Amino acid sequence: MIAPIFPVCSASPEVNSLIGGDSLRLYPFGQQDDDVIYPYAVWQNISGEPENYLGQRPDADSFTLQVDVYADTPDEAIAVAAALRDAIEAHAYITRWGDQTHDNETKRYRYSFDVDWIVPR
Repeated sequence: MIAPIFPVCSASPEVNSLIGGDSLRLYPFGQQDDDVIYPYAVWQNISGEPENYLGQRPDADSFTLQVDVYADTPDEAIAVAAALRDAIEAHAYITRWGDQTHDNETKRYRYSFDVDWIVPR
C-alpha cells in the first residue's frame, strides 16, 4: 500500500550520484534524521485509492505523492529533482511542478513536485 518510490529511485545511478553515499537520502516525510546532509529529498502520500470494481477485489492502488528536494543551491535542487524525475517517469507520471522556494531561516532551497503512481497488486 505504498508506491515503490524508494526502490525505483535507488536503482538510478544518477540519483545515487546526487543523493546517495552510505545510504540514499530519500526519506518518507518526517523520517530524515536531525543531522541532515544536503541535498536530500522527502516524499509523502497526499492521496490514494484502490482501483475498485463491482465484481472483484481491486487489482491496483493509485497514489499521489508529493516529493520535495532540499539543497544548498537552486542548481543543486533542480539537478536532484531532474534525476528523480528521470528515474520515476519510467514507472509513474509527474503531474505537477510545484513551488521553488528559499527558506530565509535555513538558507536552503526547495523544489517540489507531485507524482501519480498506479501500483498493481
